[in-house]
Amino acid sequence: MASIHLAGITKSFGARTVLGDVSLRVATGERICLIGRNGVGKTTLLRIIAGEVNADSGEVGIPKGWRVALHDQRPPRADGRTLGAYVAELLGDVEAVERSLGELEAAMAGGDHSDATMHAYSDAQRALDQAGGYGWRVHVEAVVRGLGFNDSDLERELSTFSGGELTRAALARTLSAKPDILLLDEPTNHLDLKSLDWLEGELSDFPGAILLVSHDRWFLEAVSTGVVELGRGRAKVYNMKYSAYRKERILEETQAVDAFEKQQEEIERLERFISRFSAGTRAKQAKSLGKKLAKIERVEMPRRDVAMKFGFPKTAKPSRVVMEVEDLTLTAGDRILFELGGFVLERGRRMAVIGPNGAGKTTLVETLIGERESAGGTIKLGHNVEVAYFSQHADDLPPHATVLEAMSAGNKLGTTDCRTLLGRFLFPGSEVEKKVEVLSGGERRRLLLARMVATGANLLVLDEPTNHLDVEAREALEEALDAFEGTVLLVSHDRALIDAVADETLSVEGGTLVRRDGDYNDFVAATAGGVQTKTVKKVASATAPPKKRNAPKTTPEQKRVRELEAEVTAKEQTIAALEAELEDASVRADHQLFIQTAKAHSQRQEELKALMKEWEAAEIAANSPVSG
Repeated sequence: MASIHLAGITKSFGARTVLGDVSLRVATGERICLIGRNGVGKTTLLRIIAGEVNADSGEVGIPKGWRVALHDQRPPRADGRTLGAYVAELLGDVEAVERSLGELEAAMAGGDHSDATMHAYSDAQRALDQAGGYGWRVHVEAVVRGLGFNDSDLERELSTFSGGELTRAALARTLSAKPDILLLDEPTNHLDLKSLDWLEGELSDFPGAILLVSHDRWFLEAVSTGVVELGRGRAKVYNMKYSAYRKERILEETQAVDAFEKQQEEIERLERFISRFSAGTRAKQAKSLGKKLAKIERVEMPRRDVAMKFGFPKTAKPSRVVMEVEDLTLTAGDRILFELGGFVLERGRRMAVIGPNGAGKTTLVETLIGERESAGGTIKLGHNVEVAYFSQHADDLPPHATVLEAMSAGNKLGTTDCRTLLGRFLFPGSEVEKKVEVLSGGERRRLLLARMVATGANLLVLDEPTNHLDVEAREALEEALDAFEGTVLLVSHDRALIDAVADETLSVEGGTLVRRDGDYNDFVAATAGGVQTKTVKKVASATAPPKKRNAPKTTPEQKRVRELEAEVTAKEQTIAALEAELEDASVRADHQLFIQTAKAHSQRQEELKALMKEWEAAEIAANSPVSG
């Protein structure tokens, strides 16, 4: 059954059309992620479905009586309501319903079985059932704990919480409502790794329909059952997991480029013939081909969104030890955040700082680079170390300056170099004349990243750098950091970024800091305990192939099968490598390189098909009675 049915939805803001003709269906049990660049209308579409924004035209179909709950990026007012009262608001006055049920049950026990009493009892029972029955408090408390709050926080007033905590409170309120349809706009914002894991499990068990927007690739892969891509005002549906969608899009782009180029070659061939033989003995044929040319339905040149593409410049080489820490103690007021015996950060290493919200990760990195004072211990930076700090909170951009002026301040780059660098961060041409005060959150983050790149620092300290960045920008950042020759100290809840960049982790665990070698997957395996390692070893041992005894002699046909299998494997690896190149932001940004790579990919695919046919024939020959 379709929980959400959209038909021909359009929406414009002034002269700008955001949604041109959007139609889609989301069924009960489906978890669909909305994908698209920032500004394509994802949030607008969610608000239209929720009834908060009116579409200019089209229809929104929701089954009668079904409840819709929207979580977006607007935190609640920081007022005197308690967290517990706020989170339970969408359940209705459930406590009053409970009291009413008690009174009605007492009346019925006293002999009142009138129609009015029975109807009132039925209505009250239905209202309580919608809120989760008598266990609604248990559910609310489980949601609050899952999103990183303590039970004691339920009695705290909203005015005492930070902005990030208020955003989590809004998510808890939406999830506690137990709606039939759940609309989520960036639900992973301000969640730590533990809360992310909990949310993935909660949504995977949700019985209704979910339509969500997120730039967290791990989250999308874990939760989504399908993808709707928004772009150029329209929606395209992909009934597959997020990772499969990414591969499908690469294939579609490759095929579109192939189709366009093949048609262009045919058009050019016809035009040459017509031009050459328009007069003379073959004029009649040329005229006929001219009619054929006029009837050709032109394949549109594939349009690809410009991707952010940048790299870090060569930096001064520091000493081997970039940072050395001994006996560090960090405090917040009278409270000790954690104590650290010490660690060494060497040149070229990439360390990710991991821990729950409120553990002091930002305090730690700011202390390490001298932005804050420690309560004890020593921190030494190596020789020739130049630090650039990218803060999740600080925004020192001058509001009345242009993008170009803000970029030029504080570095030695000339105007031309500044324009070139800004172009790589998606500020082309006249975009550099925009005022900083009108920039979106994502645009401000890109400008701050560009300013950081311009410093030429050899130690990058990044605190939640992917906030407000879309998927393509996050991938571009990953690639740039991976190619960076300097040292990186990273704080992030973006698991894909940590896994792609980090080669060691520093995790906050029970008031101490624990350093481990490896990426995010290695961290997860290490913190999961020894059971996983033992299980893997046991399975590997149990499934080891038995030793061969008296193996029959291999026939020439069987040998050929094995040779072809090896060729197929090698060809598949080549294709996989080309697909990775096609997904590379730098390749996608270079039109000629993208076309060349797409052609190579198409050619290898044809070669693989031929190999597979030969392998099938060889397999039949090897297994026929004649060859046995």
